[in-house]
Amino acid sequence: MGLKSNLHNLKEKYKGTKMAPAFNAIHTFLYLPNETTHNGTHIKAADDLKRTMNIVIMAMVPCLIFGIFNAGYQHYAAIDAAKGLATEVSLFGNFLTWDNFVVGAWTVLPLVIVSYGVGLIVEFIFAVIKGHEVEEGYLVTGMLVPLIVPVDIPLWMLAVAVIFGVVIGKEVFGGTGMNILNPALTIRAFLFFAYPTWMSGDKVWVHEAVAKTGQPDAISGETILGSLAQNKSVVYDAWDMFYGFIPGSVGETSTLLILLGALFLVFAKIGSWRIMISSVLGAIVMGLIFNGVVAQGWISESSKFYALMNTEFWMHLLIGGFAFGTVYMATDPVTASQTNKGKWIYGFLIGFISIMIRVFNPAYPEGVMLAILLMNVFAPTIDHYVVQGNVKRRMKRLKVKTA
Repeated sequence: MGLKSNLHNLKEKYKGTKMAPAFNAIHTFLYLPNETTHNGTHIKAADDLKRTMNIVIMAMVPCLIFGIFNAGYQHYAAIDAAKGLATEVSLFGNFLTWDNFVVGAWTVLPLVIVSYGVGLIVEFIFAVIKGHEVEEGYLVTGMLVPLIVPVDIPLWMLAVAVIFGVVIGKEVFGGTGMNILNPALTIRAFLFFAYPTWMSGDKVWVHEAVAKTGQPDAISGETILGSLAQNKSVVYDAWDMFYGFIPGSVGETSTLLILLGALFLVFAKIGSWRIMISSVLGAIVMGLIFNGVVAQGWISESSKFYALMNTEFWMHLLIGGFAFGTVYMATDPVTASQTNKGKWIYGFLIGFISIMIRVFNPAYPEGVMLAILLMNVFAPTIDHYVVQGNVKRRMKRLKVKTA
């Protein structure tokens, strides 16, 4: 008997028991359900939850692969820098190499395994306890989490954060489709506030930088935002920022690949282009305001905010996690605004607040996470007032017609 037949027999054996959702989930994940609609009044479409989740994951796979190679490249580049050797990146020369892949895979893939393993176990437990089918929403969250954390974060910390994020960020609200906060960002927020030394600084972004602290062969890997927050100048070329050859979270560095992922999601009618564009506009407006403040001489060069305020407005789009958060998390259909006008307002405020937090909070110069979580909370309120505004306008038109 084949695997599908065995799974079907297990489904039938445990049908009606608490373990039924677990076997149903495994069967549905690997195969189509045995019962499908062939006729009648049902609407048939290919855009089910599983297809949606798989497309989002496919849009993130290039970022994951690039992150693996970049983890290895940043590791060896930091070692060369510690020896006083200058390293100039070459895509086929010293980036897409076997050594970089081995180091990157050794550090990044365990993050993916822990994220999916722990998260899906929690999902299965809740499905068995509550007696419902295992929901597929964590398929995307499980991929997002390893892409938004430092490469060397301890696996046990990640496991604890995943448990917290799935339970508190989603299951307590009723599961997939009911949560008000993005689960992946809830996990990252937990990590930042519970273990801040592993989520910021100039060591956690490069493999072995923490382990070698205080040793003769110590290495460093400060991010661009970390340097700017300390009023240091940026040493990376703009094209390196765009392509992603810089230290940072595993999957957040390559703006180019994130942009391609955004186009893919928009083309597949899954990601909201309104939210993406409005977020960029909000960030540009805030960046221009800060550039204007510097240009007018309203802030001195000795101010701790000067370097970030003086950063070119367009550069804010290339550094940190802004692009990744805008494309893959701000557009989450569950936690984002649902109305078209609401999406413009929601996205604009995310971009605007992201750069504001980035500049005014040097201790945590990456503001996109907090901005998205904040707007997740206000998304229903935005939609409420948009809908009420439409109702009032229609009522006015109705009164004019009946007068």
